[in-house]
Amino acid sequence: MTAWYLGVDGGGTKTEVAICDAQGHIVGWGQGGAAGIDSVGAATATISLRTALSAARQQAGLPADAPLTGAFFGMAGVVSPEDRAIVHSIAGHLGLHGTVNVDHDIRIALAGGLAGRPGIALISGTGSSCFGINARGERWQSGGWGHLIADEGSSYWLGCNAIRLAIGTYDGRWQSALLEPVQQRLGLKEMTDIHHRLYTQGLTKSELAAFAPLVVEAAQAGDLPAQQVLRRGMTDLAQMVEAVARHLGWGDSPCEVTLTGGLWRAGASVLAPFQAALAEQLPAAILVQPELAPVLGACVLALQMDSVNVKQGTLETLKSWQRTI
Repeated sequence: MTAWYLGVDGGGTKTEVAICDAQGHIVGWGQGGAAGIDSVGAATATISLRTALSAARQQAGLPADAPLTGAFFGMAGVVSPEDRAIVHSIAGHLGLHGTVNVDHDIRIALAGGLAGRPGIALISGTGSSCFGINARGERWQSGGWGHLIADEGSSYWLGCNAIRLAIGTYDGRWQSALLEPVQQRLGLKEMTDIHHRLYTQGLTKSELAAFAPLVVEAAQAGDLPAQQVLRRGMTDLAQMVEAVARHLGWGDSPCEVTLTGGLWRAGASVLAPFQAALAEQLPAAILVQPELAPVLGACVLALQMDSVNVKQGTLETLKSWQRTI
């Protein structure tokens, strides 16, 4: 009987799942909506996960009740034992009764980004977080405490600052070109309507994150306040990496750092100020392009849970599939 393994990347904006065999061949893949339990709640996360899992099972030709040998859930917003218990409960509702393990999404980003090697992963997507594991298996996380008190340098954080710069320009505190594009994006006839738009109608975390490109575009065009916000966000991200490195014994030693998350797709506009901040705070850091997507990192961890020896050939098989999508 073939053993099937499930990898899950439950993010703050979208969910990806992949089903593979013990050799790393991906037989099914699916996508759903947001699954960060801290931002959308368990009910919505369940719907997103079910949508993605159903699509992956269908592509793999596996019935809904076909057993899976192991599953690893990397989920945004999972920090405490209570969070993990919620996700385990969701897995049960999805009919996953085999071995299931749950951790935060930065864990699978590290497993995929460095293909299982010790090092540090930094996520900057809808939210932000940093996580590392050293050669002794010691772990440390910095950031990732949610949008109310953290998520510095993330798309959400930049989106909030886009609106802050716009309203501050309107009331005369500073001068930024973000006023007009933010007003248009919010659909406001007058900026004085912003209270109703934000506090009565409301904006979700994902909707606020969608304003981040406006900051990047303004910074590229020479807008000083936008550039200052961008530098502050990238400095905050570099501080997360430094904190993890210091706790894991890499304060003055070389360590690999991999970046993942949608914000980095903006390219040099965000990467250059981040590299400058990281070089100042952690000169020995070595930036590494992610080798595998986080969802494939989850597959690697699901295989390892079942004591499968994930050899280089398995990793190359996963990489080959990744290059086809």
